[in-house]
Amino acid sequence: MARIAFLSTAHIHTKAFIEIILQAGDGRAVALIWDDDEARGRRYADLAGAPFEAELETVLASDAVDGFVICCENTRHLPLLKATLPLGKPVFCEKPLVTSTAQLAELRALVAAHPATILFGGYFQFFDPALQSARQLIAAGGLGQVTRVRYRNAHHAAYGRSFDSPELAWFANPALAGGGGFFDMGTHAYHALRSLFGGASRVWADIGNESGEYPACDDFGVAHLQLEGGIKATVEAGWTHTGGRLGLEVVGSERALWHDGDQYVVAKPRETPEPLELTAPGRPFRIDRLVAAIRNELSADELQGDLDASLDIIAWMEATYTAAGSGRWVNIGA
Repeated sequence: MARIAFLSTAHIHTKAFIEIILQAGDGRAVALIWDDDEARGRRYADLAGAPFEAELETVLASDAVDGFVICCENTRHLPLLKATLPLGKPVFCEKPLVTSTAQLAELRALVAAHPATILFGGYFQFFDPALQSARQLIAAGGLGQVTRVRYRNAHHAAYGRSFDSPELAWFANPALAGGGGFFDMGTHAYHALRSLFGGASRVWADIGNESGEYPACDDFGVAHLQLEGGIKATVEAGWTHTGGRLGLEVVGSERALWHDGDQYVVAKPRETPEPLELTAPGRPFRIDRLVAAIRNELSADELQGDLDASLDIIAWMEATYTAAGSGRWVNIGA
């Protein structure tokens, strides 16, 4: 069994998460749903065929819960993390875990006080077989000395008016989301880069609203980062992508890796690109990762590496917005 409680259903992914649980057929189940918006919570409880519980403390104290999914607005994560991490049950909190370095300091202290509790965020791209295999190739020197990387992660949510619903409008409200399109999509790119290449020391960025839609927030940005080992990285992220290639590009002294629109490929100069050999399996993510954590199927090293990346990039993102506002390079703190 893997009995899962949802704490809020505000996030756009809630419906998909519930459907994954319902369709799995492996003993996982939605045990309880709590939401500070009762009408919304009851609607998702009906979808899940699970009880709605109006009292948060009742859900937290329930012996019928094995793990938690936190799907509230981004800037409201920390109070629910404070409520759940001391319980010792695995917690999946939608990304980013928190939205500022002030909150990050509190979360680091909370994690340190409860080291046995599994915590992870809503990241998935790094766990794909292609990026897991790319990591192996890079670590083995298969591209030579890596000098620069690029990561584009974007979709057309602004032009597609994805957040017009009153229940999803918070995505375009920085007071609840923590930022705008770059914040929402760039955090995935940052998680992948941190997981593949380690830390970053400084950042420069240009972030703004280029569509004219959802004008209270940004919808696209470009950031340049200095990574470990002198690697130069560029991240493009936002909600205004109507075509073109997405994903990771890595340039090494001997070969390069990139996505050709269909798959990741590797090539030397003047040679025909060959598909990246998938030498590593994918890893569980999101709901599947929570179920695996409940069932003790993930190693401590894997969990710690993911958590380290998820925590570190909060400072990356704050420094990125500071850089965009100042027009200068900004050092990234811990």
